[in-house]
Amino acid sequence: MTNSLLNSLTLPAPKEIEAAVRGQRELATFLSTKQETQKITIQDAQDVTHQIELPTSSLTLLMSILGELAAGNAVQVVPVHAELTTQEAANILNVSRPHMVKLLEEGKLPFHKTGRHRRILFADLMKYKDQRDAESIQALRELAEQSQELGFY
Repeated sequence: MTNSLLNSLTLPAPKEIEAAVRGQRELATFLSTKQETQKITIQDAQDVTHQIELPTSSLTLLMSILGELAAGNAVQVVPVHAELTTQEAANILNVSRPHMVKLLEEGKLPFHKTGRHRRILFADLMKYKDQRDAESIQALRELAEQSQELGFY
């Protein structure tokens, strides 16, 4: 991703958190997932009301964003087709850049080169992360079962 947007995140201020809590609650009250689009109104700086028609999917995403902000988390929307540098991908997986490069070179993640630089599709990275997380959960389950069988639990 150009200009490394992942590095420019800031945590929401207390007033933003309060507004996010209220906004998520109110949006949830009126959101109808049975419709493809919905109309919302917004007021401009002169208190003039404007009606906007939006896809329901965008309002559902907005609810998720508000939920994260309400929890005090920084949020960033990343297009699924976005390309990440090895450092950005490593940051998302919470691993070192050399480890990320090793994963790429071992073929565990698809990538392509732009000149000398490796680029990873965000969608591919998230697929790998989901798979890795599922494997971790399965390993924890197996450990718990073994500890029960051995009487440690």
